[in-house]
Formats: sequence, structure tokens, C-alpha cells
Amino acid sequence: MIESLVEQIESRFAELSRQMTDPEVIGDRNRYAEVGREYRRLESAAKLGEEWRRAKGDADGARELIDEGADDADVREMLATAEADLERIEEDLRLAMVERDPNDDKNVIVEIQGGAGGEEAGLWAGDLYRMLSKYAERRGFKTEPMDIGDGKYTFEIKGDGAYSVFKFEGGTHRVQRVPSTESQGRIHTSTATVAVLPEAEDVDVQVDPNDLEIDVYRSSGPGGQSVNTTDSAVRITHKPSGIVVSMQDEKSQLQNREKAMRVLRARLYERAVAEQRAELAADRRSQVGTGDRAEKIRTYNYGERRVTDHRIKLTAHNLDAVLEGELDEFTAGLESDEKRRRLEAQATAS
Repeated sequence: MIESLVEQIESRFAELSRQMTDPEVIGDRNRYAEVGREYRRLESAAKLGEEWRRAKGDADGARELIDEGADDADVREMLATAEADLERIEEDLRLAMVERDPNDDKNVIVEIQGGAGGEEAGLWAGDLYRMLSKYAERRGFKTEPMDIGDGKYTFEIKGDGAYSVFKFEGGTHRVQRVPSTESQGRIHTSTATVAVLPEAEDVDVQVDPNDLEIDVYRSSGPGGQSVNTTDSAVRITHKPSGIVVSMQDEKSQLQNREKAMRVLRARLYERAVAEQRAELAADRRSQVGTGDRAEKIRTYNYGERRVTDHRIKLTAHNLDAVLEGELDEFTAGLESDEKRRRLEAQATAS
């Protein structure tokens, strides 16, 4: 079975390598980008396939020597090492070929807002916005603020594979620290929720204009003061779902409307995907891509300078680095956990 899988990987990777140098593919921007994405996704599996071939050759060679009478300690050790390598590589190959989340390549819209904890929760939401923006920058993604202020932060992260990285940030982030407004030095616990929505294209979500109620009004700043003298702010209500999106960051009504529609489509798409997952696996709670706001996913403890991700029981004592956007250790752990859970689900289904 593994040999058949390796052969399939080798065949597909060779075909993708050929297409990457095909002038016809290179001349088609969209197709070339699609081939490039699949090539990069399969590259690690192709390398594992090469490792598997070498380990299998070593194991077969050791067995042949034993059959011919060269049954000494060195040959037995060679065989044991090769068989252990095969077992490890086979597991890695299975994980590498786990079916991916279809949204992984998409841009994302991130919504952060303060939860429990009053004013401190709003400040914590701002810290999370800064942390995720810095992480996006470190990973080579571009960020675009959409609606910032009053303890709420909506922004887009653009780049190939953005959702595959940031989907793990969706949920409730808890902070334990002494607020700057606390005179007695008491530690407070506050929360902020993060929703990570794969950006939906028109082809993903069809929105009937008749289902929309669109209001325009004047943008307001802190304290309710008027930001401009035109009705540029936009509020869109999707009547069937009750979802309401407001946008006022831009001075142009058209730009605010366009941003609001992007957020609305993302929320509708997220809802549709969550409903589909619930139907397919009603007895299994999905933690990936649902933007579950009630789930406490991570705790940031300032006193002990530690960060704990409760989903994978991972604790790191590098709070300052994490707040500066160094989240790679958590992302890697969560990616591995997701692959293992998907592999188990595929095995159960088959």
C-alpha cells in the first residue's frame, strides 16, 4: 500500500515538475500559480518518498545478506535501523498526504474584539491585533485594516496559504496580568475573541441583493464626534441570517460598502462551512476554522511570562517573543495535531 502511494506521489510530482517548465503553463498566470501551489504542497511528500526508497533498499539489502549467511551483529543492526526508518517515514508520508482543508489557500478576514474584562479586554484585543499583524508580517503576508477602533479590530491578511496559518488563532484568548489602571497590583483575567474567516469569493457565496438592507450614515470617531460631513459609513444587514456588518474606516461610501460585503460574504461562508461540518460529523467537535468564540484556546500569563495553548497542551515561557509575533511553535504544533486528527477521521471513514 505504501509503495503504491510512493509511486503515485512520484508520478504526480514528475508531472508537476514538467508543467512548471512548460511554456504553455508559464504563459497562463492562473494555471501556473495553481501548478506552483500543488508543486510546493507535494514537494515534502516527494522528498519523503525518496527517503522511503533508500530505507527500503537498505532493509532489502540487509535481509538478502542474512539469507546468504552473513547473519552478524552489524547486519542485524543495519536491518533494525532501516526498518525503524521505514516505520517513521511511512507515518510521515501518511500525514503528508492527509486531505487538506479546502480553504487553506485563501486570504483571511480576522475579527478581534474585547470579551470579559471591561476596558482591559479592549486593550487586550489591541495587543492581539498587534501580535497577529506582526506574525503576518514575519510570515510574508500583507495586512489591510478594514475597521479599527473601540476595542474592535477587523482586518484582512492576504497571501498564499494565509488561512492555513491563521485558522488556528480563532477562539477565545485569555490574558492574566495587572492592568495599567489597577492601583492595588491585583492580577485581572480578561478575554478577547478572535474570529478567522476564509475570504469568500462571489463563486463561494451567492448573495441575493434582495436579501440585503443597506443603511448609510455619517462616520463617527471617539466620543461620537463626526469624522466627516458626508454619509460615508455603511451598515449592511443580511435579512435571512440576521448578520449585520458596519464599516466606516474609508471616506468613500463605495469603499466602505465593498469592505462590508467582503466581511459579510466571509461570515456567510464560515456559517455554511460550519453547518456542513456539523452534518458530516455531528458527534465530533471541529476546532479548525469554525471561529468558535466560546472556546478558551490560549492563556497568556504575564506574571510567569508563559503562554499555554490548551488544545495541544503546549506551554512556552517566551511571552514577550510571542507578543512580538513569534507564533511558529504553536502553529507547527497545531498543524501536526490537525493532520493527525484528519488522518484518524479518514481511517475511520474508510
